[in-house]
This record gives sequence, C-alpha cells and structure tokens, in this order.
Amino acid sequence: MDQPHPLAERFEENRAHLRSVAYRMLGSRSEADDAVQEAWLRLSGSDTSGVENLRGWLTTVVARVCLDMLRSHRARREESLDAGAADAVASRGGGIDPEHEALLADSVGLALVVVLETLTPAERVAFVLHDMFDLPFDEIAPIVGRSATAARQLASRARRRVQGAATLPDADRSRQREVVDAFLAASRGGDFEALLRLLDPDVVLRADAVAVQMGALEEVRGATEVAKTLSGRAKAARPALVGGAVGLVWAPGGEPRVAFEFTIADGKVVAIDLVADREGIRGLGVALLED
Repeated sequence: MDQPHPLAERFEENRAHLRSVAYRMLGSRSEADDAVQEAWLRLSGSDTSGVENLRGWLTTVVARVCLDMLRSHRARREESLDAGAADAVASRGGGIDPEHEALLADSVGLALVVVLETLTPAERVAFVLHDMFDLPFDEIAPIVGRSATAARQLASRARRRVQGAATLPDADRSRQREVVDAFLAASRGGDFEALLRLLDPDVVLRADAVAVQMGALEEVRGATEVAKTLSGRAKAARPALVGGAVGLVWAPGGEPRVAFEFTIADGKVVAIDLVADREGIRGLGVALLED
C-alpha cells in the first residue's frame, strides 16, 4: 500500500483546527469543509519548502477563503434587498439555516451567533482570528487588506458590538444616502462646519496599504482632524454602493480606484475606510449610483 504523502499528513494534523476557524467565520459546517478543501488544493499546488509555520500559513489561507465567501454571501444578499428591507439583515433575515445556527450556537453561544451575522466580513474575520484564535494583528492585516492598526480597529468594533456597547449601523439606505450626499457636498465645497456636523466626535478615517502608498494617512481620529483631512478633497468622488451600504468611490474612466466605505450610526459618520487594493475593492462589490 502506498505511504501517505508527508504534506498530506501534515495537512491532516491541522484539519480540525482549520475547520474550527472556518466554521466560526462561516457558521456552516458544509461551507467550512469547502473552505478547508480549498486550502488543501492551494497547499498541494504551492511550493511550501520555505514555509516554517505550516499551521499559520494554512490558517491564513483558510481565513482568506472564508473572507471571499463572506463577501460573496453579502453581495448576493444585498442584491436581493431593496432599501426598505435592509433591517432584515440585522434581524437575521438571509442568515444561516436553523440546523447550522443550532450547531454554531453550541460552539460559541447563541448571542454571539446573532451578533456575528451583523458584522461586516472584515470585522468578522478580524474578530474570529484575534479573539478566538489569538492571531496577532500584523498577521491579520494582510488577510483583510488593511493595516495592523486598522485590523485592530475592526476587531475592536466587533468586540464592542458583541459586548452590546456599540450602536448598530443605520440600515436604511435612504438615510445612508442622505448622510453621504450631505458629506459629499460639504467636502466638495470645503464647508468645514457642515462636515463637523456630519461626523461623530470619535470618527476614525482609515486607509489600507495601497491608499497609503497613494498619499493617504493610515489613520486619522476625531471629527476636527478628519474634517481637516477631507475638506475640499472629494471633488471627483461619486456615490456608490460599497459592501452593500451607501458610500463613495473614486472611479476615473469608470474604473474604481478608491472605495470610501462608510459606517453610519444615528445619522453620524462614525468611520470611513479607504480601500484602494484591487482585490479589496472587488470584494466590496462596488456599484456606482447616480450623482
């Protein structure tokens, strides 16, 4: 009988861990198995001779596969929602099926199941990897396409929501559009005071690595500093659906180059994430809106 391939043996040693990571991200045993299988396919087709920590390498691969799957789920779900139906997402509409929910609840608790469904894909991945599997933020950062500081903020925002301390983002797209349109008008016109009125006092502006290379600051905090940074700077931006919510995009020639991902709560902008990485933009499912 043929002896098992050493690489296959090492993969099997990590299968249970990888399945656990994928299951907590996806909430579905069958999809977790699919993610783990995809990780094996990538491993078997890769040169891993220089990989010292195979477990860490495989965890990263599975996390990236899960992130793509979560973004795909969200994009498909948002396509089926009209502006007035978005509340259903936060109240479990379009969520995992009852059998999967019961199994996941046994693993992480029912309350956490409900909260995980309200997180963005990047928040969910950052939270699960750090808070459940102790992965450091400098390793999470390239997975979610953000800086280590931004990845820390994603996990922190998710953690606050888990703990019940965060206000859920406004789900009404018409209300989101009002805020984003007002923000765009104020920024284009250099209306500093109008920008301040639209920003939460603790607003944070974050940029991914590619946006930083294009000249953006990695992170800016506080309404005054964010308003100074953005006043008069969004002249070429256009309204768009970004990750299923209303945001902005800079798309010269119709090609999205930078996506502005807004988090809006109680009519205020609490976070803006600048995503310039092409894969990141593709994962957000950017769709231009009429200006």
